[in-house]
Amino acid sequence: MTAVMSPASASPASASPASAAPPPPAPVTMAAALNQALADSLAADDRVVVFGEDVGPLGGVFRVTDGLARRFGSDRVFDTPLAESAIVGTAIGMAMNGLVPVVEMQFDAFAYPAFEQVTSHLAKLRNRTRGRLALPVVIRIPFGGGIGGVEHHSDSSEAYYTHTPGLRVVTPGTPADAYRLLRQAIGCPDPVVFLEPKRRYWSKESAVLTTDGRPIDRAVVRRPGRDVTLIAYGGMVATALEAAEAAAEEDWDVEVVDLRSLSPFDDQTLTESVCRTGRAVIVHEAAGFGGYGAEVAARLTEQCFHYLEAPILRVTGFDIPYPPPHLERFHLPNTDRILDAIARLQWDGDNA
Repeated sequence: MTAVMSPASASPASASPASAAPPPPAPVTMAAALNQALADSLAADDRVVVFGEDVGPLGGVFRVTDGLARRFGSDRVFDTPLAESAIVGTAIGMAMNGLVPVVEMQFDAFAYPAFEQVTSHLAKLRNRTRGRLALPVVIRIPFGGGIGGVEHHSDSSEAYYTHTPGLRVVTPGTPADAYRLLRQAIGCPDPVVFLEPKRRYWSKESAVLTTDGRPIDRAVVRRPGRDVTLIAYGGMVATALEAAEAAAEEDWDVEVVDLRSLSPFDDQTLTESVCRTGRAVIVHEAAGFGGYGAEVAARLTEQCFHYLEAPILRVTGFDIPYPPPHLERFHLPNTDRILDAIARLQWDGDNA
């Protein structure tokens, strides 16, 4: 605790740390930001435990948990058998008895064996017990493509989880937000599916890692604009920002909204943006049919219909199983496909 000092006794050398200037922004990757969030959560709360396949001494497939087992010990950061259903089932039991488990699924599609535990138990126990049992479980899932991975390593499975009442589903688009969202998820009393865009693990930004900022359930405008709202999340946020910069050369002023929280959905931020711009394009890696973007388009159509200047469009992955690595660049949304969609938004004099 900082001692209280009289003005006479205070000096620059002995000033309270609370009055010190905040640290300057420093380059940080998303993987490092997530690692710091886990470390800070473990240090702040003895109830937090981190476990999964190879998250201990190895530090995880993507090294997100690197060094945590050495720092906090094998009682709090530890490896599990290759049994995803058992990992989540164990986490449920731990949470029921007062712990705060943070578990890792090695890859997106590897989480499917645990799906029954997630949907039938994790998502429902609080409701079944009329609120007597809180389940503060975080399931970290590296998701999406862009790393040259084969099938079972590049799925975008967000719609499965957002369709399940009782779960929060969040995904960061920047390193700083990865830190903030993961700290918020671990502190949340509800179960949280935390989708980590693996293609952005090594992306960098200069940032101060802090929990200050938007709440866990709110979207954020990453780039203001007046002509069209470009809606993205996870790995597609950076792609959307690149497309917005390219669109400026065509005299389109594009607003980019990072959803961050897929469930619950931030209607307010999205409707305010779309009602102002009158046009919207939704971008995600998952297949278009039945994809998360369909729900976003439906909600915005219901709430913004009389403000829309054109139909809401989607730029998504194709309705096929994830392609082999040498073809994934054709499958994933990119700047050109986004610009093509913007061009189809029925601008003045265009009745196409």
